[in-house]
Amino acid sequence: MGRSAEEIKKDIESGNTALGIEFGSTRIKAVLTDGTTAPIAQGSYEWENRLENGIWTYSLEDIWKGLKDCYADLAADVKNQYGLTLKKVGAMGVSAMMHGYMAFDADGKLLVPFRTWRNTMTAEAARRLTDLFNYNIPQRWSIAHLYQAVINGEEHVSRVHFLTTLAGYVHWKLTGKQVLGVGDASGMFPIDPATGQYDAEMLDKFEEMMVPKGYPWKLRDLLPEVLSAGDEAGTLTEEGAKLLDESGNLEAGIPLCPPEGDAGTGMTATNSVAVRTGNVSAGTSVFAMVVLEKTLETVHQEIDMVTTPDGHLVGMVHCNNCTSDLNAWVGLFEEFYELMGQKTDRNTLFGTLYRKALEGDEDCGGLMSYCYLSGEPITDFEEGRPLFMRHPDSKLGLANFMRTHLYSSLATLKYGLDILFKEEHVTLDKLMGHGGFFKTKGVGQRIMAAAADVPVSVMETAGEGGAWGIAVLAAYRKDKKPGQSLSDYLNEQVFADAKAETMEPDAKDVEGFNAFMTSYINGLAAERGAVEGRF
Repeated sequence: MGRSAEEIKKDIESGNTALGIEFGSTRIKAVLTDGTTAPIAQGSYEWENRLENGIWTYSLEDIWKGLKDCYADLAADVKNQYGLTLKKVGAMGVSAMMHGYMAFDADGKLLVPFRTWRNTMTAEAARRLTDLFNYNIPQRWSIAHLYQAVINGEEHVSRVHFLTTLAGYVHWKLTGKQVLGVGDASGMFPIDPATGQYDAEMLDKFEEMMVPKGYPWKLRDLLPEVLSAGDEAGTLTEEGAKLLDESGNLEAGIPLCPPEGDAGTGMTATNSVAVRTGNVSAGTSVFAMVVLEKTLETVHQEIDMVTTPDGHLVGMVHCNNCTSDLNAWVGLFEEFYELMGQKTDRNTLFGTLYRKALEGDEDCGGLMSYCYLSGEPITDFEEGRPLFMRHPDSKLGLANFMRTHLYSSLATLKYGLDILFKEEHVTLDKLMGHGGFFKTKGVGQRIMAAAADVPVSVMETAGEGGAWGIAVLAAYRKDKKPGQSLSDYLNEQVFADAKAETMEPDAKDVEGFNAFMTSYINGLAAERGAVEGRF
């Protein structure tokens, strides 16, 4: 049974609420939750990154306009639904896209335009740091951006006083505190899971390497203080309240949870923060987060190492391509269907074609597809070419055709997960699936279970997304009991009644996907030929 409007109104008036705001790549979203962490109002603001002087960025003006408009949209939703002016909130939190580079001088002035995670301009720095630390440093990490600026001899580097992420920047301006949640911090510089802080040995190595440069700073002093989920992270100041709410109705003094990255809020929103759990987000791109029991034995460029919001080590496999090529083929079927004088809605079309795929051969019957609309770092492609091919004696039919494209959507992810499961012997108890790939009941879930060879669960709601995830982390900061871990809080107070359907992997599907992967890896030469031949 849902709660009554009167009960929700009491929560709003008394401040028994939590507010989460997340800066995504195309949308800023705000979610207000009641005392049970259920969403009761939301607001949003659409925005786009800009390519300026070859750098993907968002301006500071964009950030603050977006935040104000998003909050105003939320406050209007509260007014429309409940007839109340939003004045107080029990706790709040900010999250955003991870990584990137925001460097400030001693006066708090931004030294160069914000360099987002999307930039691929730090290859040399990432390679050198990976060798120095014996730890995978991806191009998008903040330390790679700083070191690339050092390598390039950029003038501003000597004046850097503070480095942070987008979430850390907004939190700083709202509270005056230069802090960061451990999950977001783990995308700036490696975290030592034993201490929950930046890895001291790697800091020493970097600082020693910097000595001949003669900069007036030490890296330790540039990075934000690291906090774990539930820690105090400051309160909303009078100045911060004005930045957030132009109407002046929102009262200062709201406690904030540590600012987090979108990976951490995604794990929270899918109840995937405990060791031996993981989640897969599959849509235009696909990534998997696997919470590890111990550090990996070997450095793998295919696996990014980050942490949960409470500091557990996470292996992340991130792929640029997932369903875009599959969606294009469905569009072709839609065009043919309309040409024949028929009409259908897209959900029915997708559902029908997805379900047909389950009738196909487990190994796809000699058909092969590469869904690379763009480059794919995991398989070492800087560019992509969507490619479909088949053996002369293949079984070309609709079921095998659709199954091939579903397999292809997850093939690069499986390539990375196989490193975790087969080379590093990582064990998973469950994998939570969310995103458009899982929308048709029982299909994407079954294909994912075959790819990972672990049970895959899909919640009825498939989660409320990152803005809700950071609202839940704010609620945890406010409501946690003494000694209650984040995982226990999620299980006992947030997801206790959540309904999820779990599907075990089918042995024949697993065997078929493995056979498909052998052909997929062998056929990458054809994809490489298409790219290098400038097709």
